[in-house]
Amino acid sequence: MYSPTAFRQDDLATLHRQISACRLATVVSQGPEGLQASHLPLLLEPAEGEFGTLYGHFARANPHWRALADGGEVLAIFSGPDAYVSPSWYLAKAEHGKVVPTWNYIAVHAHGQAEVFDDAERLLALVSRLSERHEAGRAQPWAVSEAPRDYIDGMLRAIVGFALPIQRLEGKWKLGQNRSAADQSGVRAGLNASLDARDRELAARINSPE
Repeated sequence: MYSPTAFRQDDLATLHRQISACRLATVVSQGPEGLQASHLPLLLEPAEGEFGTLYGHFARANPHWRALADGGEVLAIFSGPDAYVSPSWYLAKAEHGKVVPTWNYIAVHAHGQAEVFDDAERLLALVSRLSERHEAGRAQPWAVSEAPRDYIDGMLRAIVGFALPIQRLEGKWKLGQNRSAADQSGVRAGLNASLDARDRELAARINSPE
């Protein structure tokens, strides 16, 4: 990921928080059929390994897991908030007019080599934890244990899990750090005035330590 120094985020705890905040990751790898990409919810175990370990699963019918089993490099992409930035928000527009649009965003890239597994108990633990995470906060959270065990056993046979120890972790917080404080304030005000919640979410991150 191209990441100029002004936009680079290296703080491990901040990167882990962004990974955990992303509900759906994009997993990319190179296989016999070329580049393959799958969109998957992933779990992060921050204490496993130097940069943490990611866990997820594929449908067994998805050939992508075989590329992981072959031992090639895997890239997991975690996208944060993003927004179009209008030149009209820059103080510099009134001063000299030498401004153009851009796009601000937050992204994390995790690289590594995966271990693929299909052990039923290990898969059960994984899907249970994934469900617990995404059911959290509901008035009546559903649990895997509520479904008949024979049904769950059949579903587990239809998936393949993987563990991805992170070997390299990159973060990019492109929030206008290369602009003046006045221009950054203008962008923040412009985004905050938007009716789009995604724009306001990004505005909250400008000049924030995270």
